[in-house]
Amino acid sequence: MAQIKHRIIFPMLPDKDRDRYFMKKALEQAQKAGTKGEVPVGAVLVKDGKIMTRAYNQSISRCDPSGHAEIVALRKAGRKFKNYRLTDLILYVTVEPCPMCLGAILQARIKRLVYGATDRKQGAIVSRLAVPLERANHRVEIQSGVLSDECSQLISNFFQRRRQVKKRGKERLKTRRS
Repeated sequence: MAQIKHRIIFPMLPDKDRDRYFMKKALEQAQKAGTKGEVPVGAVLVKDGKIMTRAYNQSISRCDPSGHAEIVALRKAGRKFKNYRLTDLILYVTVEPCPMCLGAILQARIKRLVYGATDRKQGAIVSRLAVPLERANHRVEIQSGVLSDECSQLISNFFQRRRQVKKRGKERLKTRRS
């Protein structure tokens, strides 16, 4: 493992270890989102073993329905490379992309997609809204389930806390009305 200007390169690590490392970096982004009240999803775009962009969900703070971590990361990379085609990049994201994000991934010609947890309600790869990828004009290599337990737990904890806060608010409202 060689370190160059705080960027770590992994030419010797097998894909599994490399995927775990970069998924941990995506999880760090997801945690940032959660602390800011956003749904905790994080993404990193990697090229040649180096992180090119990092992002987390920002839909709420930016009042932007397209402010998903994947979209934010792709936009940053497009500006960085001055191109909307991001052909040699690997996208690591903590949760299975939704149809909007999958569409952007395909349009950007991402080489490989690695995600952690499945999204039973909004996922576009294997879940409820699965897109028939065999019909797409671009083939993206997909790896699922990397650090899935950690990714799932982060999302579950976030929504559990959110439900508890909502429930306490309703209880306070009932108490005031009594």
